[in-house]
Amino acid sequence: MLYTIADLKTPTETCDPDGIEREIGQIKRALLQLGAMHPGSVSRQYQVCGKPGCRCMDDQNPRRHGPYHKLSYVHRGRPVCRFVRAECVADLSARLETYKSFRALVDRWIELSIQQGVADFFTAPASAATPGQTAKTGAKRSSR
Repeated sequence: MLYTIADLKTPTETCDPDGIEREIGQIKRALLQLGAMHPGSVSRQYQVCGKPGCRCMDDQNPRRHGPYHKLSYVHRGRPVCRFVRAECVADLSARLETYKSFRALVDRWIELSIQQGVADFFTAPASAATPGQTAKTGAKRSSR
């Protein structure tokens, strides 16, 4: 199904410009408080080396090597994977949580900016022409 621009309706939310500005200010202050951050997630992996006679190849009770902690993320469109030392996992997890907070704050800022843009550019001012009339001439619109 094809849509034209006129078919797409923008949500008509009640917008408090002062409230939006106030919340954006709070977000900016919260962003300044964030510390070191890192994108991605950490997973635990267990490996099989494949050497005959190794514990990971035991027929009765195979035990894999590990756990090894692996950091995975995408940066500039490219996937990156790195192994992390066990003693660094807690600090890295804190940075990952900080990054999640950063993303949540930025996403909220974008939502508020979109609301602000809708109010500024896509809602009719109070003194606009009545529906069905153009603002310039006051003539009825012709159907297409």
